[in-house]
Amino acid sequence: MKIINFLIAVFLGTTFYAQEIQVTGKVTDASGMALPGVNVIVKGTNNGSVTDFDGNYTVNNVQSSSVLVFSYVGFTTKEVVIGNNRQINVTLEEDFESLEQVVVIGYGTQTKKEITGAVSVVGADDITDLNPVRVEQALQGQVAGVNVTSTSGSPGSASNIRIRGISTNGDSRPLILVDGNVIEDLSTVNPNDIESINILKDATAGIYGVRAANGVILITTKSGRKNQDMTFELNTYSGFQTTTREIPVLNATEYGLIINEAYASGGEQLPFPDVSGLGEGTDWQDEVFKVAPISEVNFSVKGGGEKFSYSSSVAYLNQDGIVGGSKSNFDRFTGRINYTLEIGENLKFSTANIWTKTSRKTLPENVLGSVLFNALNMAPTFTVRDENGDFTLAEGLGNEVINPVAQVANTFNDTWVDKIAATFGLEYNFWDVFTAESRFQFNYSEVESKFFSPEVFYGAGKVFNVDRNSITESKNIFRDFTWDSFFKYENTFGDDHNLKALLGMSVFRTSGDFSSFTGFDIAGNSYANASIANASDVVDNFQNGGDSFDTRLLSYFTRVQYDYQGKYLFSAIVRRDGSTAFGPKNRFGYFPSASAGWVISDESFVNTGKFLNFLKLRGSYGIIGNDRIPAYRYVSLLNGEGAYVIDDELRFGTAIGALSNPEIRWEKQKTLDIGFDARIINDQFDITFDYFKKRTEDLLVIAPVSGILGVGAPGSSPPVINAGIVENTGFEFRIAYNKRFSDNFSFNASYNFTTLDNEVIFVDNDNGFIPGGSFGVGQDPPSRMEAGKPIGYFYGLQTNGIFQNQAEVEAHGAQPNAAPGDLRYVDIDGNGIIDSNDRTDIGNPIPEFTMGLNIGFNWKNFDFTSYSFASLGNDIVRNYERNQPLVNRRIGFLDRWTGPGSTNEFPRVTTAANTNNLFSDFYVEDGSFLRIQNVQLGYSLSERFTEAMGIDKLRIYFSVNNLYTFTEYSGYDPSASSGAPIGGGIDQGFYPVPRTYLAGVNLKF
Repeated sequence: MKIINFLIAVFLGTTFYAQEIQVTGKVTDASGMALPGVNVIVKGTNNGSVTDFDGNYTVNNVQSSSVLVFSYVGFTTKEVVIGNNRQINVTLEEDFESLEQVVVIGYGTQTKKEITGAVSVVGADDITDLNPVRVEQALQGQVAGVNVTSTSGSPGSASNIRIRGISTNGDSRPLILVDGNVIEDLSTVNPNDIESINILKDATAGIYGVRAANGVILITTKSGRKNQDMTFELNTYSGFQTTTREIPVLNATEYGLIINEAYASGGEQLPFPDVSGLGEGTDWQDEVFKVAPISEVNFSVKGGGEKFSYSSSVAYLNQDGIVGGSKSNFDRFTGRINYTLEIGENLKFSTANIWTKTSRKTLPENVLGSVLFNALNMAPTFTVRDENGDFTLAEGLGNEVINPVAQVANTFNDTWVDKIAATFGLEYNFWDVFTAESRFQFNYSEVESKFFSPEVFYGAGKVFNVDRNSITESKNIFRDFTWDSFFKYENTFGDDHNLKALLGMSVFRTSGDFSSFTGFDIAGNSYANASIANASDVVDNFQNGGDSFDTRLLSYFTRVQYDYQGKYLFSAIVRRDGSTAFGPKNRFGYFPSASAGWVISDESFVNTGKFLNFLKLRGSYGIIGNDRIPAYRYVSLLNGEGAYVIDDELRFGTAIGALSNPEIRWEKQKTLDIGFDARIINDQFDITFDYFKKRTEDLLVIAPVSGILGVGAPGSSPPVINAGIVENTGFEFRIAYNKRFSDNFSFNASYNFTTLDNEVIFVDNDNGFIPGGSFGVGQDPPSRMEAGKPIGYFYGLQTNGIFQNQAEVEAHGAQPNAAPGDLRYVDIDGNGIIDSNDRTDIGNPIPEFTMGLNIGFNWKNFDFTSYSFASLGNDIVRNYERNQPLVNRRIGFLDRWTGPGSTNEFPRVTTAANTNNLFSDFYVEDGSFLRIQNVQLGYSLSERFTEAMGIDKLRIYFSVNNLYTFTEYSGYDPSASSGAPIGGGIDQGFYPVPRTYLAGVNLKF
């Protein structure tokens, strides 16, 4: 009987174990949004289902011991053991490294596996982690080959974007498109609206023609999905900003001692006979630096129905400056709406629209006489205000140095921008293999500015004194439109041959109208009364013309893409561009490019096991034109200003404008790229490597000509000529690691680096070089473009220590006014005389090596990210010191030469005549740095709480931007640059990028 009972129990247990059940559930993304079309398969079988529009699924005839596999394009595949569960809800995470990820490449898309060019992608999550005020800040350190430098840390300031180096002495900006629309000013784009950023870095960018010579940045904004419930998202943060550092300068006592020593060395009476009462004095940097608030709120909604989808958002940002507080402010309101409608079975309408309104207040920066320049040079013995409560006058400090607090109070520079950017498109599919598409894009912006100069006295002889107040009001209107129309063909032959073809045309026109008036004698000397209507005398600043421009492009293009079995890939582009920037003889140019790829891992002879999962070799070569020069430079115009004496009276009239050159022609960039993409060790590591070479020929440059031609007159300038060759070569490498160790913990990291060798091959002018930049007062330009050197290299005297005694001075040769304690210059030409002919290469402003390191992990409900960036091998010129007897000095002057053997690095202080202020490598510093750009810690409420609250997600976070910079540079910020190809990297007191502390909330419901 016991045996029978045992057999019955075994039979019933086996029957129960083998019982087939039904499993249901819902699949969502990380934000709680339903995912339709997800494949749900019982592992090892063909049994499965697909989620419906609400993300729901049902799988029948499943055993409890089975495993369900959830897979969806662009998301990480997930496996779940069924066990005793009858309802399994799954959240899939986006996989931005997936080979099936769709990438925008210009007039179309490709999967990452199909791409044959050098294309990089930055996703929405990376942008969210960084919380950038401007889009450009999200690219630094994220993409190999892309270097972003800030022109300033002031609110709303732009950044310089360079893709694979500086290719021209002219305009090196990349082409930027937002939803297919050309956008020149990224301050009008709200980073929270961005879904992805794709960067085209090689010849495949040639599909966009002449404006793509410096690379292309394609920005796609967020959109809804069809059959998606309406969802809302609120992202907001608030915080404060501080300066990352103050430059150490002398306090009042140290200053008094150093000044006394300088005067004594010069044989003059001591200015401070008793320094005992000077104390610490005024810290002028503390007076101008402020703790500045910053806040933003962004609200968006998206969804869709059977035939349509939509996405809309509004955002408001307010940011004060760390210099001057509210006198340096940026204010931005953005509204956006994207909408797609299926009008018929094969006809689709789409539109993307952005409206932006900004206002910006600015202070003088990065120039001689800027606020920070004055804060560094103002004597600490002066107080901010005198005993009468008036601002202290900076007497005795030279003509350029003034009280910086008074300067802030008397600066009124306001700019307002209203901009509309819109795209409208129709897409029609026919005969299953053809698509006809037409897009109309336009930008319209009005830029108004108001600059008020009150009557003010800063001290005797100051160049910034204003004897008669004035108000300048300007209104500039910019318009451009682009009309693209093209046909696409896509077909597969015999399952192995895949062909795509594109044929299209593009028309682009941009125009602008300028108006500007200056009025004088505003009543009450008050900004409140400042307007042209209240001025006594009004001058039209464009009375001689030059108040408009109108340039156009006409282009035809074709592209063919072919692959065999998905492993042999080929693409070819031909574009014919015509530009009104050139005369009739040179107006049109043909620019071809081609690329190919081989997916080696798909070959039967390659063992794609657990180690090697994917390997693709690719290469590209092409020629791209560039026409970025001012309008009408091939023809002479009478839009200059001439001064004439008529009846013994000085009168102003019209004169010739910029000198013309009817022979100017296209600048051409020849680009080579060879690289590979690989994924290894169960797809945990993603590797990309590229070698590139860019050779730019027929550079469009402003020719140096004799002043007797009148090119220095208002409205005139030298002609544009084709006169140079520049070459950029380098390597790019990126490796990313991503692994989920458990349901509670995942880790990701990525590292990229770029090497860059920039060399000028040829300069076609009489001098053999083109000068640029400025240093000090009245000195020769410190930068050059010259064959055999990097573009914009620093050209000055080379030092060889300090003269320690008179014998060394006499043995060295003829160095004017040299004395013990002075810098000793190298006699480069060996003629025994130190003069301008002894100048040589003393520095390179272009980094030789850049890299980024990004780390992140998720543990339970916590998430952490850290982004770092490094720039190595670039030099910076220190040019924020005014060489006058009574100005303040850097703390380094405490280590000055005071006698034989005291130092061989820092010269003496003296009021006597000397040559220590000549531009030399004494003023050139290593600008290398490593910056922790962002650290962020977030916490998301558990699903149990969010469901109880009726929301999909609630996350709070804390972050610090620009946490710390490791550098030996003594200035404010080693990452800043004016961006000029010749003359960049000269620091005249850069407004530093602030450190920002933020607390924020991400809410989805």
